[in-house]
Amino acid sequence: MAKVIMVFTSMTGNTEEMAEAIAQGVREQGVELDVKEVLDATATELEQHDGILLGAYTWGDGELPDDFLDFYDELDDVDLAGKKAAVFGSCDSSYEKYGAAVDILIEKLQERGAEVVLEGLKIELTPTNEDKQLCIAFGREFSKQL
Repeated sequence: MAKVIMVFTSMTGNTEEMAEAIAQGVREQGVELDVKEVLDATATELEQHDGILLGAYTWGDGELPDDFLDFYDELDDVDLAGKKAAVFGSCDSSYEKYGAAVDILIEKLQERGAEVVLEGLKIELTPTNEDKQLCIAFGREFSKQL
């Protein structure tokens, strides 16, 4: 059975709501899922899973949140060849760079050898019920890619 790890951070709860809905979609497909907040995770854990889901909101003018920075740096020391991955995050269109943290994480995963199998999922601020359905579908689709 495929094993997936989800590592995320959330300041206001928006990305956490996305994570919960995506996790629901993954589990509906019968996939084993470990969910961790980024401060409780290490990048080396990603190597022990078949699938990787990363979630982060975009901070400031298009940066990763501070609590994701150490994990991001640790990614330089892992080999993710053969791993399937996808990224999600809550975003705010009032900023010039929309959802840049999602793009930054996708680029890093690809640089480390992971195959990013879905387009990054970016949701405007607090997920609506419709957005949550998109998140569930994202989790299901990711599971089908394993």
